[in-house]
Amino acid sequence: MLFRFFFFWCLFFTEQVISQVITVLDETTNEPLEFVSVTSEIPKVISTTDSYGQTDISSFSGSEKITFQHLGYITENFSFKQLDQNHFIIYLQPSNISLDQVVISATKWKQTYNEIPSRIVIISPKDIEFQNPQTAADLLNISGEVYIQKSQQGGGSPMIRGFATNRVLISVDGIRMNNAIFRSGNIQNVISLDPYAIDNTEVLFGPGSIIYGSDAIGGSMNFFTSSPQLSITSSPKINGSANYRYSSANNENTGHFDINFGWKKFALLTSISYNNYDDLLMGSNGPKDYLRYNYVQTSGTTDRVVSNDNSKLQVPTGYSQLNLMQKIRFTPDNNWYMDYGFHYSKTSDFDRYDRLIRTDNEGFPKSAEWYYGPQIWMMNNLNVTYLNSNTLYDDMVIRLAHQLFKESRNDRDFNDTDFHIREEKVNALSLNFDFNKKIDQLSKLTYGTEFVYNKVNSNGENEDILTGERVEAQSRYPESDWTSIAAYFMFQKHLSSTIYMQSGLRYNYFHLSSEFDTTFYPFQFTSAEISNGALTGSLGFVYTPSSSLTIGLNLSTGFRSPNVDDIGKVFDSEPGSVVVPNTDLDVEYAYNAELNGAKLFGDLLKLDFSAYYTFLDNAMVRRDFTFNGLDSIYYNGELSQVQAIQNAANAYIWGIQVGFDLRLSRNLLFSGQVNYQKGEEELDNGDKSALRHAAPLFGNTSITYDHNDLRLDLSLIYNGEISYSELAESERSKDYLYAADSKGNPYSPSWYSLNFKISYKLFQNVILYSGIENITDQRYRQYSSGIAAPGRNFILSTKVSF
Repeated sequence: MLFRFFFFWCLFFTEQVISQVITVLDETTNEPLEFVSVTSEIPKVISTTDSYGQTDISSFSGSEKITFQHLGYITENFSFKQLDQNHFIIYLQPSNISLDQVVISATKWKQTYNEIPSRIVIISPKDIEFQNPQTAADLLNISGEVYIQKSQQGGGSPMIRGFATNRVLISVDGIRMNNAIFRSGNIQNVISLDPYAIDNTEVLFGPGSIIYGSDAIGGSMNFFTSSPQLSITSSPKINGSANYRYSSANNENTGHFDINFGWKKFALLTSISYNNYDDLLMGSNGPKDYLRYNYVQTSGTTDRVVSNDNSKLQVPTGYSQLNLMQKIRFTPDNNWYMDYGFHYSKTSDFDRYDRLIRTDNEGFPKSAEWYYGPQIWMMNNLNVTYLNSNTLYDDMVIRLAHQLFKESRNDRDFNDTDFHIREEKVNALSLNFDFNKKIDQLSKLTYGTEFVYNKVNSNGENEDILTGERVEAQSRYPESDWTSIAAYFMFQKHLSSTIYMQSGLRYNYFHLSSEFDTTFYPFQFTSAEISNGALTGSLGFVYTPSSSLTIGLNLSTGFRSPNVDDIGKVFDSEPGSVVVPNTDLDVEYAYNAELNGAKLFGDLLKLDFSAYYTFLDNAMVRRDFTFNGLDSIYYNGELSQVQAIQNAANAYIWGIQVGFDLRLSRNLLFSGQVNYQKGEEELDNGDKSALRHAAPLFGNTSITYDHNDLRLDLSLIYNGEISYSELAESERSKDYLYAADSKGNPYSPSWYSLNFKISYKLFQNVILYSGIENITDQRYRQYSSGIAAPGRNFILSTKVSF
């Protein structure tokens, strides 16, 4: 009833104004451009074009400078008077070769790419739609600069500049997704995001702790989901789309539907996606070590090993997923923007394939079952933006969010009657205040505060599959509370017409308290509390002597505070090892220096590069430990080496990233990226080992033809080798993940994948997508992955808009 009252109040009692609609079109195709950023400083107004390339600019009246910016197009500036003379229709010229894209991730406020000393990669809505990624992890792979590890089909763990898991940060609409049980092992939380509901993605490389706090050491991945569209006329606006996608490698069937209802000041957007994937088929040409010759089949309570009719079929890897999103927007006037978002994602059970391919000394499977229970993520978030210049700020954003995470681990050894169940639930609350203040024509200040609270609940059970009896067992985590409170500021100033400076500081206080159950393990403690603070800073300069050259230098620090996963978990990290709690942990810090640059050669060529060096101090790593004086204990019936997370190492990472865009003709673009990184960490004996999450040499090269209704893309993705001698010490014992070299030692072979994709606008509102991935049917695994990549994969997809 309350919602109904609010709805009709918005519809009938908000003030109506006379609209002045601007239409933005592609100069080449005359097609409307969606998501064009329209901004003005005087008066202070922001807007974005809808799917018809239109937006109401009545509030821009009298402005002498209205800026139109869109990724892949040349930025244009007009006065309101000029727009009137053009009959409120403007054309933007396509240009993949530019340095003035609009980005948000560096400060949470819109600014141009050439004002940021750090490296940022943007994955545009156009690229997301054309590439048709199955999951958000595959979406990140589009960038060519984020490396994705997979332990199972329902997974995808991003690796950035030698860091991964709880040392890289995920944010959704400005809300941090990382929670108190994000672990150092590979994670798959990013697949909870729906690619069909994402408008734009930005990846910020290097420490981002000033803005994002703990965990943003290697980089941060920032997803911006679709927003409701208001009507620009007095009539309600109803529009939407429906998508279907099929891919042959896993017999994928994906359906998506979204619908938007918009009025002048109130809009609703509903999005629904459902994915169903069968077992994944690997390629024909490559190492035989990856083939799946047999698997476990359970009949009643009896396990038996059966032959796989098709050794290229990775059994079992299939799963399904449902994603829902509901957005509500309310704009009572030109100063207030209110957005509420509800997100819900639920997977089916999905098997952890890398655990199911392990065998014992006699060649029998170690596990009969090993799967994650339904992974559930739900978020409610409210964003309130207020534009009103005063002494303290010009713009203010308040972000209030609640997230619920549920996951479980379920496993049983081969021919064992004990079935182990571990379930976790995290409730995460966050409140952010972010402010933006223009001090004068040359400088501005952004600042804010953040409060984050996580409540962790965990329980364990063992079930006898013969009797069905369940008994309580050791939980993975202690009952815990994790709190973070922070304040930050960032100062930006034009030191001259060619030099731009950006500097910032953040202080973060965190508190963690846990209650340990001594029923199953005689811990020497029943509770633990950790309180500490972290101070981080950054200083960067951007030198732009001309519109065709920009060079950035950035010095920054990042940090990660211990979380519940670090201090409190009990789990089997690998065969024969068990990790136990360690309550004596401190903050780890990263110190980073990087040099970035981009050079335009007319409208034909763009070259860009980054070189970086990061030192990780006081790193939290897994090392041998003792438990009540013992270096080994029994866990799940197996005598296991005791280990714990400890501040026991330093790590060093350096690397380079190089990219180019070459405009061969008006419609033909040749582009590519190459990434090389090297990382080492110290071992207990004083030796050094390769860093586990430092990816091999990787990159891609593509040639794209884009003209009117047709787009063609031929791409080559490639990956270098990691030999046994260069393999991380912790990876050498995981021979089941890797191929064997001539000496029988595990290593990660080099590989390539050749791909072709096409899109064609069949009618005004119907687009067809098709393609062939891995044309030469290569059999390969991404480094550190437990599952082989898809073999030759035929894709067919369609989008119908209305």
